[in-house]
Amino acid sequence: MRYLLLFFLLFSTAPHLSAEEPTDERLEWFRQAKLGIFIHWGIYAVDGIDESWAFFNKYISYEDYMRQLDGFTAEQYDPKAWAHLIANSGARYAVLTTKHHDGVALWHTKLSDLNVVEKTPAGRDLVAPFVKALRKEKLKVGLYYSHLDWSHPDYDVFIRGQYRYRDDPVRWERFLRFHRGQLEELVSQFKPDLLWFDGDWEHSAEEWGAASLSDTLRAWHPPVLLNSRINGYGDYATPEHNAPIVPPEGAWELCMTMNDSWGYQDNDHNYKTPYQLIRIFADVIGGGGNLLLDIGPRADGTIPSEQVDILEEMGRWTHKHSEAIYGTGAGLPSGHFYGPTTLSADRQTLYLFVPHTSDKPIVVRGLKNHVNRIRIVGNGTKIKGQILGKQYWSSVPGILYINVPPGEADETMTVIALQLKGEVDLHR
Repeated sequence: MRYLLLFFLLFSTAPHLSAEEPTDERLEWFRQAKLGIFIHWGIYAVDGIDESWAFFNKYISYEDYMRQLDGFTAEQYDPKAWAHLIANSGARYAVLTTKHHDGVALWHTKLSDLNVVEKTPAGRDLVAPFVKALRKEKLKVGLYYSHLDWSHPDYDVFIRGQYRYRDDPVRWERFLRFHRGQLEELVSQFKPDLLWFDGDWEHSAEEWGAASLSDTLRAWHPPVLLNSRINGYGDYATPEHNAPIVPPEGAWELCMTMNDSWGYQDNDHNYKTPYQLIRIFADVIGGGGNLLLDIGPRADGTIPSEQVDILEEMGRWTHKHSEAIYGTGAGLPSGHFYGPTTLSADRQTLYLFVPHTSDKPIVVRGLKNHVNRIRIVGNGTKIKGQILGKQYWSSVPGILYINVPPGEADETMTVIALQLKGEVDLHR
């Protein structure tokens, strides 16, 4: 209860806004964005080690981890080129790690000298020019911020089965003032469209004052969206690495790496192929979610060529198939088509994402609608379907077979559009 009193005192002057499900208007851009780019960039790229966890898990000493500050130059950092690459990938937003669990801020925070302006050769704010570049490309701005801070002396860290301290409200209040102060800097300076939180697991919603924090952030900047890692007081779910078999209710976003690492690691070449990533992307949007795909720039600000190549192929494919991606909603329930699907906003065009190339027909089951036209998305080629098994005396629809001409198939994944008579109607 002491924390409830503390948070009342901290935030009693802030206007109160309810932490209810965000309005459709606030969520609309996010629901339609479909693809975002996550950027893990920090001093951990110098030695190419796990971000923050390297010292927390005792793989390296804290002192050796922090020596990376001396090598973080950002000398070839080109935020305009980053933003251009992101826009061309088909992404509609990007999320930059402004501060990971190590506590090193990429902007010139006034609340600590542990920032790249004062402690690294980079010597400048790296967030501001990126935000400006994103907005010039008409991309939405997302800022990642870790609640916890393993470098702050007043943070009550949980390690080796116990907390650093307990029952010390003075220290915890001091840390929370620092935490809120940094968030106020980010919100007031950059007016982000989205705040992507992490690190809420070491303390309860009551201790963090999560409900009050979410209200305060919306009071500071009413349009801002918050992810779920604010002890459940955010606007959308954030599963990690693997697309859920059953999609979460409401808005959601899958965050995942291109290889096995969030930040740059020069020995990690286990990259997913463009096909694998596009297949995952199709699964995600077919379930009504977004994909937040991660890149990890080097300490000098350059992006590895493997990551650039993947984003360029994503861009080729998303631009070709944009009508089946943007402005669509979740597709058919499982069992009707053996692959991802999406539906147009009026639910009269069904998009089939064909995951395999074959000379055998694809199959759609349980579709009651008459199909006015079948075409290949991206080139407009008309193709024919064949309905078998329909009995005149039964309301059960027949099975629709569609042959995809091999010469018309996309090199990565083909998408077929079925223009229906009326809104989609299924036999279950």
